[in-house]
Parts: sequence; C-alpha cells; structure tokens
Amino acid sequence: MAIKNRLFHAGWIIILIGALLAHFIQTSGGISIRDLRFHGTNGQVLSGLLYVPPGVSAENKAPAILAVHGYFNSRETQDGFAIEFARRGYVVLALDQGGHGYSDAPAFANGFGGPGGLAYLRSLDFVDTDNIGLEGHSMGGWTVLAAAAAMPDAYKAVVLQGSSTGAPFAKEADTTWPRNLAVVFSKYDEFSGTMWGVDRAQDVPTSTKLQTAFGVSEPVVIGQVYGDIADGTARILQQPNTTHPGNHFSPEAIGDAIAWFDQTLDGAKPIPAGDQIWLWKEIGTLIALIGFVVLLAGTFDMLLKTQAFAHLRKEPTGAAYEKRNGKWWLHFALATMIPVLTYYPFFYWATLVFPASAILPQSFTSQIALWAVLNGVIVLALGLVFKGSKVEGRGDIWGSVLIALATVGIGYIVVAATDFFFKVDFRFWVVALKPLDLVRTKIALIYLVPFTIYFVLAMRGLHKGMSVRTDGRVAQYLSNIAVLIVGFIIFLGFQYLTLLFTGHLFSMNESLTTVIGMQFVPLLAIVAFLSTFAWRRTGSYLPGAFINALFVTWYVVGSQAIQFAVS
Repeated sequence: MAIKNRLFHAGWIIILIGALLAHFIQTSGGISIRDLRFHGTNGQVLSGLLYVPPGVSAENKAPAILAVHGYFNSRETQDGFAIEFARRGYVVLALDQGGHGYSDAPAFANGFGGPGGLAYLRSLDFVDTDNIGLEGHSMGGWTVLAAAAAMPDAYKAVVLQGSSTGAPFAKEADTTWPRNLAVVFSKYDEFSGTMWGVDRAQDVPTSTKLQTAFGVSEPVVIGQVYGDIADGTARILQQPNTTHPGNHFSPEAIGDAIAWFDQTLDGAKPIPAGDQIWLWKEIGTLIALIGFVVLLAGTFDMLLKTQAFAHLRKEPTGAAYEKRNGKWWLHFALATMIPVLTYYPFFYWATLVFPASAILPQSFTSQIALWAVLNGVIVLALGLVFKGSKVEGRGDIWGSVLIALATVGIGYIVVAATDFFFKVDFRFWVVALKPLDLVRTKIALIYLVPFTIYFVLAMRGLHKGMSVRTDGRVAQYLSNIAVLIVGFIIFLGFQYLTLLFTGHLFSMNESLTTVIGMQFVPLLAIVAFLSTFAWRRTGSYLPGAFINALFVTWYVVGSQAIQFAVS
C-alpha cells in the first residue's frame, strides 16, 4: 500500500519537514507564539500572533512592538520582522488589520484596528509601556499611525515600511508627530505617487510631504538622523534596494527597522541588525506549500484506486492537434495573452458592476471572479474558432464533484492541523494558504460559483482544445503550465523592467492590481499541474476543474480583505 500511494505519503513527509523547519525558526531561542482574539475599538474583534521572548514576566518586563501587514495580507506576512524583533527580546504583536485574516470586517474601519492593537499590547503586564515601537508595511503603516494619533503618548518610535504619513489615510506629519519616525521606502516601490506624491521612489527625498515631516526644505539625506531621539523628534529615511512587496523579503529593509528600534527603544538584546534567520522560516513554509500540492495530487490518485471512485479512472482519448503547427501556436498566443490584456479592464468593470455588498463583500475577489468568468467565456469562444479534432473529456459530473471535495477536504484538514500544532501557514512571501474562519467560509461558498464556472470552461478549453497527440508526460505538463502563465510572466516582466529603467511602472495608476498579479503566476502554475494530473488519470477535465475551483476559492477568499461588514 505504501508503494502504491507513495505520492500521498511523500506529500505528508514534505509538509512535516517544512512545518517543523518553520516552527523551529519562529520559536528559536525559546520564543513562544500565542494565537489571540481580543476586542478593539467599538467592540471589533481583532486577531493577532503574540511573540513572547523567554524569561519575560511582570517582574521582568520587555520592550514591545506592534507590527502590522499591508492591504490583502495577514498577520503572518510580518513573520520576517516579528521573528527578528522577538529574537532581540521584544514582545511582538503581529496584528491582523480589520477585515483581514481573522479580524472582524470591514477593512478601513476603527483606525484599521491599530488603536485596539496598541491598547491590547499596553495592557499586557509583562510589557514595558515606556518602550513600545510601531512598525507597519503599506496600509499597515496607516494602521500604526492611527494608533499613534489615537494615543500620542503610548509609544516611543515608528517605522513605516513602504508607507507614508498624510493623505490618503493618515494624519499629516510634522517635526513633532509621529514620535521618532523612520521611513523605509524602497528604491523601486510601486506606490511612490500614492504615498509621497512623486513619480519615482528615488525621488522621495524631494517629496514636500516628507520634507515637512523632517522639518527641512531641501532633499532629505538618506541614512541621516534628523531631530533628537530623546525628545521624540528624530527622523530618518532609508531606501533599501527592493520593491514595495519586497520589503517583507528584504534583509536590508528588515535590518533598517531593527537598527531604528535599537536606537530608539531600550531593553533589547544587542544582536547585530544583519544577523537574521527569518528566511529559513520562509523556506520551511515554501516546502510545506509544495508538499500541499503533492499531497493533493497523491490524495486524488489514492482515491481513484478505491472502489467508490474507480469508475472515474480512464486514459485520455484523442487530441485536438496532431502536432504544434501554426494554428496551435496562434491558439496558444491568444489563450495566454487575452487573460493579461483583459486584466485591467475587467477588473475596472467589476468595480462599477459589483461594489462591496453583503452578498459580495470582498471587492478584489469580485474583480478576480468577473475577470475569470469573462475569460472562461472567451476560452469557450476560442475553442469554437480553433476547432481541432474532437476529444472526449466530460466524464462523470457527480463523481468528479465528490472526488474533488474529498481531495481538497483532506488537504484542508492538513492545513488546519499544521496551523493548530505548529502555528504555521503554507506560504512563500505573499502567496499564502491558511484555514478559513466561519465568516470567510460563508463568503467562499458564494464565490465558489463563478470560480467553478471559470475552471470548468478554462480546463475544458485547455485539455480538449489545446492537447497535442505527440506530447509525452513532461511536454503535456509544461505546455499546459505555459498556456496559463506565460502571458502573466511577459506582463510582469514588462512592468518591472519599466520600473527598473524608468523608476515607475508602465501602468502607473495600476500599482495595486499589478502587485496582486504577481500571485497569478505560481497560482496558475499549480492549477495547470493539478488539472493535468487529474486529466491524465481520468480523461476528464471535470475533476481537475472542481479541485481547482475549491482550492482557488479557498486561497483567494482567505487572502483578500473584507470591505463590507458581514457575520
């Protein structure tokens, strides 16, 4: 049995290796991690991970830091910062912003959850309330600034990572507020216009808003301390060599935050800013994520060997194309580029047609869903235009539904168990998979409908419409992955090469949508792999379509903000 189901067992082993590595890194040196729920402003229930260094008690208080992620992320996105702060003796509250992770919706309300997070941190009897720092990335910067505005004497220093003071969502800064401010704004940050009113991130030192905060009328000198730490007026600008989402994955950006708190807060261990181990946790959670994909494939294969699902097992018959001729390559070009060409306009249409509501409470998920359904229709139309040889491929609908539910259900149990025992999600950088709470589970059931429509149409078009008779196993996997991701690779490559050479994205007004698009590459690669794996064993596009609909709905709903309050 072990030999027959080796892929299933390999998935478990890979997940365990990754989860253990991640767990041991984040608890290095005896750090404990607590999963919290507490009440913030106006009764809002907030979620967070509390990192507590060893030896901390009411008699041996420690300095503390409130660390907050950006838009469309969650508390685990702050792992790099939280791990390094905790290693240095800080108590760290990695907060889920309102409407994110497991914190109550909606997003943007109650100071993004910042005032509630700071109040909770100050309530802990083992926290030195005279030495509290605030650190936030992007919208998380506005979260900690909301806390600083609500409680101006409750903290000692602030680090803004890829964020700003003032409009659009924070109080305007001057030389006295916020206290001891470090601005870490990367050289290739995509949001320089939104944050600081300049076209290029390299021009941030000339920003009028920044100069007002620093009390100068000339360009701010990178790395120079302005003002005085003792009276809370200190300011510093750092520009690490990375992008906006890259701040989470940059030893330089994390080191800048460590160095600033080392200068402005008392009571931490003197560990050099460059001594960092957080990357090993990212490697561990990446291994776990890979193991999850392997486990889904192994689970599906194992279930096909059972009596209940044996009738689904069938070799694919026929192919749309005898070989890759000019017609196939034209089909490929359109199939891979149309989803990219429609990316911005379809997302924009969704903002007009489907604003956040009680039925569709996640704005960005609604945008993705509309883009997906319309592209599914386009795939269907392409199949009619590029009609190749007839290929059978529908199969048993209800059997496909049941095996998909069982496959993803087992995967979900493993993710939930890993979270329970190790306090680890399955992630790499901003690509993350974690258990859903009850509210998000209800939301997922709504969005499952459009995503199922998309995947049925898209996987039908992929396997029935673009299959090549001469392809072996490897060629089939690579071809199907290429169809789904090459367009996005070209799109992102063009955008970021433009950023590298000009200092800003080609589509300057689409920074957020562009950053979100980075997740499409690994996600669609997984989709193509799982669908091809199922197709090769059943000769039907339905099992893979249903598996991916469940998986992607889970992933997207779990990672997106909730803009409309639901219960």
